Amino acid sequence: MKIKSRLCGVAILLWSLAAAAQSYPTKPITIVVPFAAGGPTDTVTRVVGQQMSKALGQTVLVENVGGVGGNLGNEKVAKAPPDGYTLLLMHIGISTSATLYRNLRYNAMADLEPIGLVTTVPMTMIARKDFPPNNIRELVDYVKANKDKDKVSYANAGIGAASHLCGMLFMSAIETDLLTVPYKGTAPAMTDLLGGQVDFMCDQTTNTTSQIKGGKVKVYGVTSKMRVASLPDVPTMDEGGFKGFEVGIWHGMWAPKGTPKPIIDKLSAALNEALINEEVKKRFAELGTAPESAERRKPEVLRAHLKAEIDKWAPIIKKAAIYAD
Repeated sequence: MKIKSRLCGVAILLWSLAAAAQSYPTKPITIVVPFAAGGPTDTVTRVVGQQMSKALGQTVLVENVGGVGGNLGNEKVAKAPPDGYTLLLMHIGISTSATLYRNLRYNAMADLEPIGLVTTVPMTMIARKDFPPNNIRELVDYVKANKDKDKVSYANAGIGAASHLCGMLFMSAIETDLLTVPYKGTAPAMTDLLGGQVDFMCDQTTNTTSQIKGGKVKVYGVTSKMRVASLPDVPTMDEGGFKGFEVGIWHGMWAPKGTPKPIIDKLSAALNEALINEEVKKRFAELGTAPESAERRKPEVLRAHLKAEIDKWAPIIKKAAIYAD
């Protein structure tokens, strides 16, 4: 009797999940951004979420849950009910956190269900507008000449943030350690850079394009293979002598593990619809990026990509011996 009762319970649960998936969505959906408002990931999410709401017929809200390199927000979604009403939009940092943080309370591969890749954003090496170096080679020479005087400060948005990863690769490339100043998010880091409290940083075009075009910061290069259409006069790092220096900050969307496939399919379709929207393409172009291709927007591609990125970054982080609790 107990076995029959359990089987009956399971059947009822599966039926209720199927019924919920069929009518989904019936209320507003929240996309968690694991960083402060105003940052690059927040900007991407709001652009995409606005269009997804039209495809889904429900309001899409953005909730900023910053802290611990994005892991508080990641964990919140990983532990949320798998009903499709709490989603995550996170960048490359979700793959590096697996190694950077030794006490994570979630597993990105096991606890999250992929919906699709969204965009891969180039980065820019920028500085306060009165910083002495005028190009990337001068920057390297200046940094090396002043490295022992703590005269040069590099800002980042916190351990595991895109700006932290880019800075780590830059320091490795020039074989020089820098005085790093971590912030709780990109927005406060940019505020201090504009105010002259720190010297330079590497950040996504979604956050720097308007500052560069407005002449508020000095720019040295972009980290993509090709020049960025919205910043045609800015050379690539490769052109500046950093052969092969390429950092693309990819962004993906996830739901909690166990979210029914019909719901994942609806969300994936809504994401696809948003990313082919001309207004989204235009807004992304203004930010120096573009939507991922149709092939790369598939859930299974994001699943494989996340695993590959975890495997790629693990030895780099371990070699640098940079960890956080």
